[in-house]
Amino acid sequence: MMNNPVVCADESQKAANAGGKKLKISGLCCANCARELEEILNKIDGVNAAVDFMNMQIILNCQGALEYEKAVYEITHFEEVKIEDGKPEQKSLFKTHLYDIICIAISTLFFIPALIFTIFKAEGPLLIASYALYAVSYLAVGHKVLWATAKNLLKGKLFDENFLMSLASIGAVVLGIFTGDGLFEGVAVMLLYQIGELLQGIAVGASRRSITDLMNLKSEIATLICGDELLTVDPEDLKTDDLILVKSGEKFPVDGVIVEGQTAIDIKSLNGEALPVEVKEGDEVLSGSINTLKAVKVKVIREYKNSAVAKILDLVENSTAKKARAEKFISKFAKYYTPAVCVAAVLVATLIPTLICAVQTNFVWEIYQDWIYKALSFLVISCPCALVISVPLSYFCGIGKCAKYGILVKGSTCLDELSSANIIAFDKTGTLTEGEFSVIHYSSEYALKLAAAAEKLSSHPIAKAFKGINTDLVAHEALDISGMGVRCKVDGKILLCGNKRLMQENGVKFEEENSLSTIVYLALDGEYVGFIAIDDKIKDDAKQTVLALKGLGVSKAVMLTGDKLERAKEVANKIGLDGFKGELLPDQKLNYANELKKEGKLIFVGDGINDAPVMTNADCAFSMGSVGSDAAIEASDIVIVSDNLSLIPKAKEVAMRTKNIVLQNIIGSLLIKFGVMALSVFVPNFPLIVSIFADVGVMLVAVLNSLRVALKK
Repeated sequence: MMNNPVVCADESQKAANAGGKKLKISGLCCANCARELEEILNKIDGVNAAVDFMNMQIILNCQGALEYEKAVYEITHFEEVKIEDGKPEQKSLFKTHLYDIICIAISTLFFIPALIFTIFKAEGPLLIASYALYAVSYLAVGHKVLWATAKNLLKGKLFDENFLMSLASIGAVVLGIFTGDGLFEGVAVMLLYQIGELLQGIAVGASRRSITDLMNLKSEIATLICGDELLTVDPEDLKTDDLILVKSGEKFPVDGVIVEGQTAIDIKSLNGEALPVEVKEGDEVLSGSINTLKAVKVKVIREYKNSAVAKILDLVENSTAKKARAEKFISKFAKYYTPAVCVAAVLVATLIPTLICAVQTNFVWEIYQDWIYKALSFLVISCPCALVISVPLSYFCGIGKCAKYGILVKGSTCLDELSSANIIAFDKTGTLTEGEFSVIHYSSEYALKLAAAAEKLSSHPIAKAFKGINTDLVAHEALDISGMGVRCKVDGKILLCGNKRLMQENGVKFEEENSLSTIVYLALDGEYVGFIAIDDKIKDDAKQTVLALKGLGVSKAVMLTGDKLERAKEVANKIGLDGFKGELLPDQKLNYANELKKEGKLIFVGDGINDAPVMTNADCAFSMGSVGSDAAIEASDIVIVSDNLSLIPKAKEVAMRTKNIVLQNIIGSLLIKFGVMALSVFVPNFPLIVSIFADVGVMLVAVLNSLRVALKK
């Protein structure tokens, strides 16, 4: 039944003005149909569409209201496709396929006694009864296919799987009647085809649900604290600075800061960390994390639409819009492959027997029967579903697997590039290092306490290094001296806290420290007190990450930074990098990145904001720990939710496994299909049922092989 919704002008204009709309759909039977619908939509002037079979959605971009209405018309008049209002009802796999199961059961019930009559070579009334039983069996499973074929023929649409299967099964029935072999094979072809379609639907549905389960991060409700009342609200209704209560066992509905209480949170679904993380007042928590201990009060810092979980879900849902080369190849291949096989079938059925009869100078109808039968095998095996489903499914599983670890991949293209990249370049600050200064060494406890007291009044980034240091000293009358440090009073004495220039300009005699770290010197009433060494700590997993990448085929790992050469050299040596470039301006960093690209495919890892030019130019770009930043997501291809560097080799491992499985499915499916075609031509009396088993079997094996991406730990 057709679905013809009335699209109001306001709604369509709103969609057009927004530049795009995500439509949830149902009734799309296969990935090949999704490809056809996408082609139809993209032929409309002013419309750009991406049909996502795995997520059952269409990402639609229209220039205006008229184009939007045309697109909606084409969608709702394509086979049995419907646009779902709101969230589609989630049905169990059994309920989803109940009608198909009933049809197959009825068909089987009538097919078995008919087959028994055929085996015992029934004659007379029993033969007529067997024909009647076969007819009911055939119509029970074939009515949907025949009806779809009839509708498509009226639209001038040929070479879809419904047409191929109708032609193959009806051809087998007609041949069976003429040759006296009965209807067995023609009915068996349709029955086995529908069983294969059912298994395909179950397999794809199960994979869809498994990926959906991986993305089950969103909390459906939030507890809003409104005075003395606790109100249950939708997370989308929360505003910045709202106060919410998150109980033990609940997910954090939005990003926030803990304002009361302390607990431990499970962030495995965000970054793959197995151990709970302790959090207290003042700590930021990301949506999707699970509160494992005590209830805490949280102040909302980002609305749901800008929260971590919203960005994760959005990236994963839209990830199929960017298609890898393998997906594009399969789409083009399927477009020409099926018609080509049909033409080959016609030639096999007509040209070859005609040539044979011409050579023998004798027309023999049995020769034509034999070659028509062989041609039917071509039609059966020509369905491209195994390829059209398994290739995008593999990428979908790979993207979902990455998301489980907190690795947000923008599309299958990114996985493809990552899988074959062999050179990696890192930014330093915030990527290989923590990005925040900390005290690594000091001359005395007294010097440390003086510095902590003075820096509490400073706005300089270095002051953050003293944030967690307790001191009983109190500083007053602080004055920031640009480029040098802080001048203040402690216990009535003048305290100078800063670099060597501050000491020199105030005539303080001190011994200069020879260190690559940042040194803060202290003087009290003109007398040198001591020094504090401050540095940006190298991340604990940096060295192991480089080693892991080398084991995954990365031949060269370098660092490109604007930091001074001495510090860059020290960091590179400690991590075990193959090279480094320091004191680089943004344009110089881009030039060096281009030089690296001449040696192979380049991965760049940075903060996603300052390194935007390099990220845009790299073959594959990672941004670290900036899920709350729109700039980071825009600049990079892959976003790491946490600052966990070890997730980079994890992402590359998943990408390589995904690419291997895609190649296995493409090569394996084509070899089997072409092999069966060759056998049907050269092997006498090659059974048509074998072609059906081959087609269904290839499809199921390819789908199950694709699921290995998501299932492997």
